[in-house]
Order: sequence, then C-alpha cells, then structure tokens
Amino acid sequence: MEFHPQPQPGVARPWAFPAPERGALDNGLTVLRCHRPGQQVVAVEIVLEAPLDAEPDGLDGVATIMARALSEGTDKHSAEEFAAELERCGATLDAHADHPGLRVSLEVPVSRLPKALGLLAEALRAPAFADTEIERLVRNRLDEIPHETANPARRAAKQLSRELFPAGSRMSRPRQGTEETVGAIDAAAVRAFYEAHVRPATATAVVVGDLTDVDLDAVLADTLGDWTGDTVEARPMPPITADDTGRVIIVDRPGAVQTQLLIGRIGPDRHERVWPAQVLGAYCLGGTLTSRLDRVLREEKGYTYGVRAFGQVLRSDGQGHGASMLAISGSVDTPNTGPALDDLWKVLRTLAAEGLTDAERDVAVQNLVGVAPLKYETAASVAGTLADQVEQRLPDDFQAQLYARLAETGTVEATAAVVNAFPVDRLVTVLVGDAAEIEEPVRALGIGEVTVVTG
Repeated sequence: MEFHPQPQPGVARPWAFPAPERGALDNGLTVLRCHRPGQQVVAVEIVLEAPLDAEPDGLDGVATIMARALSEGTDKHSAEEFAAELERCGATLDAHADHPGLRVSLEVPVSRLPKALGLLAEALRAPAFADTEIERLVRNRLDEIPHETANPARRAAKQLSRELFPAGSRMSRPRQGTEETVGAIDAAAVRAFYEAHVRPATATAVVVGDLTDVDLDAVLADTLGDWTGDTVEARPMPPITADDTGRVIIVDRPGAVQTQLLIGRIGPDRHERVWPAQVLGAYCLGGTLTSRLDRVLREEKGYTYGVRAFGQVLRSDGQGHGASMLAISGSVDTPNTGPALDDLWKVLRTLAAEGLTDAERDVAVQNLVGVAPLKYETAASVAGTLADQVEQRLPDDFQAQLYARLAETGTVEATAAVVNAFPVDRLVTVLVGDAAEIEEPVRALGIGEVTVVTG
C-alpha cells in the first residue's frame, strides 16, 4: 500500500484585513474593489444614503418596503422573470433598510458577474414598483409584525429603543414600521422615497472576490455606469440623545417560563479612541462562553444557556453625532430572574472594584485577533465589513488598524472602557416575562424604579 507523504505546514505569514482600492464611475458612484485570489464567488454591496430618519412622517417602514421591492420587477422584467434571471446566474440578491441607510447585497460566481451586475443595475435604475407587488409586500410585512411582537428578544429590543430615545426620534420606533404606518404605504409613497434618495452620486459599490480575469472597469461602466440621477447634498445627521437613567421595565407575559433580559444604554461609536478598548473589555465581560457573565450565570449558577455583552453601532457621521448601543442580553428561567439579575449586578460591581485580569485580557486578544483570518475567509464577510465602514464614514484601513490597536490595548485601559460602558446605576433594564412572578424579586434588588407594561 502506498501512502502519500504527510503535508507539512507552510511558513506563517502576517495577516491584515484586506485593503481596498477606491475609485469612482463617471456618474458619481464610488467604487471600492478588493481582489481576493481564490474567491470565485464575488460579493457586491451597494450602500445607499437613504436613512430611516428620512422616511416621511407616518410612513415608517417605507424604506423597508422599497428595499424589498427592488427585486420585484423592473422596466424590463416582471418579478417572476427577474427572479428567473437571477437564478440562471446562480446569484442571490438581498436588500434591507436600517438607520444608516439602505444596503443591497449580491453574491454570484465570478463567471456570471457581468450578467448579475446588469440585473443589479436594472433594479437600482428602473424598479417597477407595481401596485400589486407593493400591496403584497405591505401585506407580508403586516403579517410579520404580530410574530415579532410574540418573540421575546424582538419585543425586548423594541421596548429598549422606546425607553432610551426621545419619542420624536426615529430610533425610538421599530425599524420596519408599525401596523399603522406600514398599512399607510402604497406604491406612490415607495416611488417618492426612491426618487428622493436613491441615486449613484451618493451611493458606494463594494466589489470583493477573485478579479484576476475580470475587466472590472469595463463591466462596471456597462452596468452600474448606466445608472443616472441628480446630485444632492448629504443629509445632515441629527445628534443622537438618550435617557439612560437606571430603571427596570417589565413587559408582562403571563405564564412565561423564561425571562428575556436586555440591559442597555448608548455609548461612543467607532470614531472614538476608546472603541478598541471597549470591544476588548466587553468581550471579557460577555463575549464568549468563558467570559465573566457566562462563568457565573451559566457555569456556576445554571440560570441560563448564555449571556452576551456587546456594542453595536447605530449610526455615525464621523462628526461626533454617532452612537452605539451597548447591551447585555440573554434569557433566564422565571424563578431565578431575581437571583440572576442580582448576580449580574455583582459581576459588574466586582469588575469596577477589582478590574480585569491580565489573563482575561490575553485570552480576549488571542480570540479577537487570532480568529480574524477565519472570520474574513469569504468575500461576503470582507464586503460586508467594508460596507459598514462606508456607512459609518470610517477610513478604508479602519478594520486593519482596529486589530493592531486591540493587540496594543492593555488590561487597565480595557477595564476602564468596559466599566464606563456598563455603569451599574446608568442601565435601562428590559425584562420580558411573567410580571406576577418576577416583579417583587426585581424590586427588592434596588437597581432602579420598576414599571410594568403589557406585552
């Protein structure tokens, strides 16, 4: 029997997040390209400046309906024909709206890239927005809302936004609209929003994949380059304000066997110097199964399957108006809701009093920095991060610099950042659970005024 020789490891090479090349088309569309040898599935992200706070009064959710309608027919293809053409390319097309704006995502084998980009350009340039399709999408969205309300995690997120942000702020209301606002959307409203905000001069295309045999300049010129539209001044972003007075809101779900918890406040965005230390500290607190929160609440006490701490950017303009949501989330069994919250607050107080250990910091750096090459193995993961940077007005080398700064961040700096991120007296706690069972134990903790609302 003949055995093949055992493969030998190659020479370790330093890794850095891929650096894109920046350019522009004649129509004003900004282009970021990133050649990734071996990535035969190309990822394309289109970033459109159509933020949720630009939605007309009473039409929350129109950006979401517009995003979904982009692939539901054009001036050349019906909805069915467009879907069939995408399938022939082996491509997937998705779009969604969020506070920063609209994102359209395309993945396609590199051999079919010209055809798929042509379809993408068609969807952006001349969507049909047929009355029947918009009516169907509105009905679908209305059907989704009760299911989201019934989901404890989604209900907690909705309540936290309502509590944190002023009533007049778009961030206080559901991203995809309410039954009342979605029900008021029609094809005319969708087209008006499209015409007001979707144009190449304020858009960016991110293209990532193996571009070895692709004349990308020519392909883009023949597809997205045919998209035209007027220029418009950038929409100023209003400052983000929030009320993080320590308090507890219980969303009553009689008979619930678990309590969904979401504890949050707003904090700095990625432009702030503290961001890397905050990422590192939050990871030590609740970023993995070995973090402090899991070690106590999951391993020692058995209250939960897992609790996570994280920071998620809401919106950013690079001018000091941005913010992130800092949160701790998880679920615990109903009888142990009070004890679990008590232990969680003890973890936060101990962290403030004693700080992180060097061992915790080292493990976090190894996990965050060491796993990065695997995290960005696919073209889609790289394209998504580059698109995030565009949305948040970050430099093209931000992600590469972030890993370098994480490695340089010390234990004391990480401790200060996470303690400032989660001060025990400035946290808004939302609990979705059985109020009859959990209200009194939670009141006894003294972590803030307790209010019960119906679910």
